[in-house]
Amino acid sequence: MDGALRMIAEKADEAGILVMVNGVVGNNTRRPLDPAEFRGFALADPYAPLIFVNGRDTKAGQMFTLAHEIAHLWIGESGISDATSASVPASEIERWCNAVAAEVLVPIAEFDAVLDRRADLWQEVKRLARRFRVSTLVILRRMKDVGRLSQSEHAAAYQEEVAKLRALMNARKKSGGDFYRTANKRLSSRFAQAVLASTWEGRSTFSEAFRLLDCRNVKSLEGLGERYGMAEFLRGGAV
Repeated sequence: MDGALRMIAEKADEAGILVMVNGVVGNNTRRPLDPAEFRGFALADPYAPLIFVNGRDTKAGQMFTLAHEIAHLWIGESGISDATSASVPASEIERWCNAVAAEVLVPIAEFDAVLDRRADLWQEVKRLARRFRVSTLVILRRMKDVGRLSQSEHAAAYQEEVAKLRALMNARKKSGGDFYRTANKRLSSRFAQAVLASTWEGRSTFSEAFRLLDCRNVKSLEGLGERYGMAEFLRGGAV
């Protein structure tokens, strides 16, 4: 799942979209972003379109949000999202972005072709979630779309699965993790590389780089540069 999310984020970045993922305000772990209130946003701009994804959400939830926000940028519309695969927003644009995200992640024709309607519901949900590398919630939504589940059956199954996922998230042990691995997910590689290049070329200050990349010292900047394949540039650049 993490690999699929990274791949989509990297493809968006290659297309010129700045993708940033974070689960807290800045680096303040005491100010987490609640996915129930906020999942992400898109800022449409002709020069620097940006997508922010709430890193506190599940990986599958982040993937749906990323696809949803990409759809926003396709039509040049900024938006703040609390979208889920099962929600039915009042806004026509939000409904369209939800539909696009679902189709991008789980094409309906392919899904209908591989769905075993006679199989046990939850076994089939898990199988298809693994096949399409999406959350079980997205699979439940697609089952409703093809008539495998009625509206009421989908609502009940969705609430049951949400409860399971929340219990798993609450039970997950937390760790400090690797700063550079976390930074790779949190920052757009295009943005980070631009800031590092500008700093080493003398067009930006190190203080600005520390603030923009959430680094505390030059060693951290150099380590980040190595992660992005800029080690040789940084060694030869002017400080």
